[in-house]
Amino acid sequence: MDWRAPVMDYCERQSTAFWAEPANALSNFAFVIAAASAFLLWRRRGGADYPALALIIVTASVGVGSFVFHTVATRGAMLLDVIPIAIFIYGYFLLALRRYFRVPIVLATTITLAFAALSFFATTVDALNGSVGYLPALAALAIFAALLWTRRGQGATAHALAAAALLFAISLVFRTIDRAICPAFPLGAHLVWHVLNACVLWLLLRAAIIATARRDDQATPIQNANEPTAA
Repeated sequence: MDWRAPVMDYCERQSTAFWAEPANALSNFAFVIAAASAFLLWRRRGGADYPALALIIVTASVGVGSFVFHTVATRGAMLLDVIPIAIFIYGYFLLALRRYFRVPIVLATTITLAFAALSFFATTVDALNGSVGYLPALAALAIFAALLWTRRGQGATAHALAAAALLFAISLVFRTIDRAICPAFPLGAHLVWHVLNACVLWLLLRAAIIATARRDDQATPIQNANEPTAA
């Protein structure tokens, strides 16, 4: 494979020039904004949730990697776009199993690897303008939200994941129709995918951070009850 081969997959790109996709490139700053906002929340909630911090860093790298891809626009640069996205998807999937459902680490890792294999198979299906590969992630979000609705004390997290799933579905529509609307709208719809997807990642990060903080708050009275009181 020629990693230097140009990628001309988007309406906005009409040449191999570096700045041929200004809207697609600049819209990636939405991911950086989402990461910065999540980091501020992470700091306010104690700054000790390192799995969430790792995903915040990955979210920022999604924006940077996608910016590089939509400017350099080569097969090699595409790796900087797809790898951070994959890391976030599988990392959050594992975090959700552990944090929301208390699945043991070995079983959670096994389920995550199986999910990754299913997702990889989906990427081989040439349909929906390449959006099929994201359908397993959408299904996982919807299933997680539905399962959390049935668990006591998980209503807020279920609501957040359901909102993220709905927004993700809408963003996938814009990603899918990008080529189809080229004749009528040369700018395309890929930039909307970026902005909405950044909102999805922010919702997911916020849910994870708040879920951890909520557990810590609930644990405090028990811990305090076990501490000796002053005479």
